[in-house]
Amino acid sequence: MRILITGSNGLLGQHLIKLLKQNNNHRIIATARGGNRLKDQNGYQYISLDICDETQVKKVIADNVPDVIIHCAAMTQVDDCEIKKEQCWRANVLATQYLIKAAQQIKSSFLLVSTDFIFNGESGPYDENALPDPLSYYGMSKLAAEMLLMTSQLRWAIARTVLVYGIAEDMSRSNIILWVKKSLEQGKKIRVVDDQWRTPTLVQDLAMGCQLITEKFLANNDVDTNKISGIFNISGRDFLTPYEMALKTADYFHLDKSLIEKADASSFTQTAKRPPKTGFIIDKAGEMLGYKPHSFGEGIKIMGEELIAEK
Repeated sequence: MRILITGSNGLLGQHLIKLLKQNNNHRIIATARGGNRLKDQNGYQYISLDICDETQVKKVIADNVPDVIIHCAAMTQVDDCEIKKEQCWRANVLATQYLIKAAQQIKSSFLLVSTDFIFNGESGPYDENALPDPLSYYGMSKLAAEMLLMTSQLRWAIARTVLVYGIAEDMSRSNIILWVKKSLEQGKKIRVVDDQWRTPTLVQDLAMGCQLITEKFLANNDVDTNKISGIFNISGRDFLTPYEMALKTADYFHLDKSLIEKADASSFTQTAKRPPKTGFIIDKAGEMLGYKPHSFGEGIKIMGEELIAEK
């Protein structure tokens, strides 16, 4: 199977490549803007691609004829999306439109990675049938991308996820675990929100979920997508506030929990609105795909071991 990945330099893209290239039956085509950031450049092909350039998209898809496109690339900084709406729409919606159009020319299957921010957070955790109602421009853009795919002629699937954490090779992006660990090690007091709830997702679990969707849903011709929705919630199972996540992080790394202070979301000045209570019910992915994520505690341990290995 020929699998093309967008956003291969990102956190999810890096882990997807590592996972998928273990299967010798797959030919992996990794794409991202600029050069390849992965140290190990064996076992896959890398192509520089700006997905906001329709001409480039058409050429790369036509030249490589992937059986499946896994679309991970997106503008995900929520406040930046609120400020730079045109840039957000171009990266999250128009780029998806270009990819879908090119995919339709060669009849590829298509997997889109989406977000819990398409919901308003009034009644989470959500299952796959919940009605979207985004609060932010980021959420609106990702919902628009979903709708483009759902109304396409492609065999499609959507992997919705929540608060992804993990280690990227270049360490260019932080996450709640790394932020808490670094702050407490430096003796800094931190204020952490305790009135928002999520089901945080280890990046290895999200990569596994995307692999399962690709191999069990998109590649299974017996599945009738007219009868079975191609939307899958792929997240962790633990329903936690960021404050609870911070305490668990401090416990694992044996750091001073007294430096962590509870805070209300209203006490922070943020450009974009955040949904208060999202998180996902992941029963469908478990039953249809065999998806079994790690607990949040196990995820912290995996990250801790990776940090030691990198030293």
